[in-house]
Amino acid sequence: MSETKTILISGANRGIGDATARAFADAGWNVSMGMRKPVMPAWADTVDTAKLQVVAYDATDAEAPKKWAQQAREKFGGIDAVVANAGIMVRKSAVDVTDAEFDSLMDVNVNGPRRLVQACWDSLLEKGHGRVVIVSSLSGKRVKSAISGAYSVSKYAALGLSHAFRHAGFEQGIRTTAVCPGFVATDMGTPLAGGNTDGLTTAEDVAGSIFHVVNLPNSASVSELWMNCSLDDSY
Repeated sequence: MSETKTILISGANRGIGDATARAFADAGWNVSMGMRKPVMPAWADTVDTAKLQVVAYDATDAEAPKKWAQQAREKFGGIDAVVANAGIMVRKSAVDVTDAEFDSLMDVNVNGPRRLVQACWDSLLEKGHGRVVIVSSLSGKRVKSAISGAYSVSKYAALGLSHAFRHAGFEQGIRTTAVCPGFVATDMGTPLAGGNTDGLTTAEDVAGSIFHVVNLPNSASVSELWMNCSLDDSY
């Protein structure tokens, strides 16, 4: 009988994080969910709750990832995959963004994933098939508008971070993928699309894509996965 795998997912209280947690839980994985206010998800009673863990996690707290990784190891014995999904949006141009706003963007969207993956790195190495997903954005591939400029800077950096981890762990069997969606029908994404969810990529769409890349063999790794709900100049 094969060993049950364990995944950590940040920002798991809603949207993409919640949908991703459910996708892996439905498939029988041990799922450790990081969120600022830890509460079992509404769908918890549809799966084996012994395989679920909710942990207090704040992406701006430098010590939180170490504590979370340790709690996951204590409950499940190891870590096979990490999805760094927690993120924030500041709708400001590069001209108008304040130092405090820019620092917050970089801390949550770049330092948060960096610290989380670093905290899990040794456990991922032990597996020989560790998986890392950094949820970036198509805003990390192009700057769509002036008002998304500051956010785009942070997501470009998150994309670079993903490639940096990919290089750091590839020879040891760790595969890292940057997932880059466009507009997604979530609390954060819907307002950016004008409030209309018709035709938008769903959180479940993104979750399914994350599930797919995490389960690919080492010999078929995807470095970047782009997805869009509308025709774009390049994506």
